[in-house]
Amino acid sequence: MRCTCHALCAFVLSTAAATASAQATVKKDGQWRAALGVGASHASGNTREASFSLHADAVRATARDKISLYGNVQYARSEGVTTSDQVRLGGRGDQDLDAHWFGFVGLDLERNRFANVKLRGLASAGLGRHLLKSEDHGFDVFAGLGLSEDRYVEPTLIDGRVRASYRYASLLLGEESTHRLSESTSFKQRLALVPNLRNRGEYRANWDAGLAVAMSKTMNLNLGFALAHNSEPGLGRKSTDTLLTTGISVKFE
Repeated sequence: MRCTCHALCAFVLSTAAATASAQATVKKDGQWRAALGVGASHASGNTREASFSLHADAVRATARDKISLYGNVQYARSEGVTTSDQVRLGGRGDQDLDAHWFGFVGLDLERNRFANVKLRGLASAGLGRHLLKSEDHGFDVFAGLGLSEDRYVEPTLIDGRVRASYRYASLLLGEESTHRLSESTSFKQRLALVPNLRNRGEYRANWDAGLAVAMSKTMNLNLGFALAHNSEPGLGRKSTDTLLTTGISVKFE
């Protein structure tokens, strides 16, 4: 029971301290804009807990192209034991081919100790289509090919063998949208599916969503939700992880 209480307390502290879905302002003027959120908590006495989170988002856009970068770190300890250790980094470059179609290249990196992922990389390229493109709303779909490589903290049974790493060709299918709901409120979400071309039936999926409410010209209140699914996570590990976060971010424009 004591361990359960400590784990629950660590989860609550890390969620409360997290800064979710920092959203950089997108303006098509060729200037870099960024948003950064940092959160932390510490408790001592009968319960010893500590947590730290960081979320960063940067965008440079013009009328024909866009470069976007992101980073997300979650770390927590409870009673001297690490209870969360996740890092996600990545970026994508888009180039419009005409009013509706665009090409893209991307790179995503991830570490999640408790999912046994020492390093996961996905390099991708493909085509997308703007289904909705206005000042207040945007909705894109995209598809491409990728090369994925997983390196594991501990060797695990993957595709019939115990492996320390696993490389495979994959598809990348997804959609993303941005919405300005009011002068002070914006919402964005992204869904990406990565089917394994080496072993049919295996896939990974990530869905990220964030709501930002402006408190001033430079500060936002944020609410975020992230879901990650792996159809073959390895023995003894769950296939789905979720994370709900709240916090405040600062914009740099």
